[in-house]
Amino acid sequence: MTQPKSPPPSSEASADSGTPGGDVALVHRITPDGAVHVIRRRGDQLEAGALQPLREGAPIQGEVVSLRPREDFPLLCDVKTLYKPPAASAPAPAPTARKGPAQVATDVYRDNWDSIWSSKKSPALN
Repeated sequence: MTQPKSPPPSSEASADSGTPGGDVALVHRITPDGAVHVIRRRGDQLEAGALQPLREGAPIQGEVVSLRPREDFPLLCDVKTLYKPPAASAPAPAPTARKGPAQVATDVYRDNWDSIWSSKKSPALN
């Protein structure tokens, strides 16, 4: 007769060990370009998302996370957030209503414009 094996730790206990609120992700698809599509549980919220590998020189979109696969089920990963972008600050003020194109001229541009197109002729040209 064999001795019964000890039951594996419950996923709830594993989810909460080392990750506050049980931050876990279930991998459900990997695309040829390296994107990993996951369903993520953070606390009581479920989210669907795609993870892209970091590339040098490319902008970061959203969070930077690290996934650690579980030994008993490699498609279930513990998530560690390495970088979280700052929360969006106050919304930008609404632009003032104007007619016509946007005004992008600087003072230097206006001075040069006047020197070329002004109606006053320089004495050397007369």
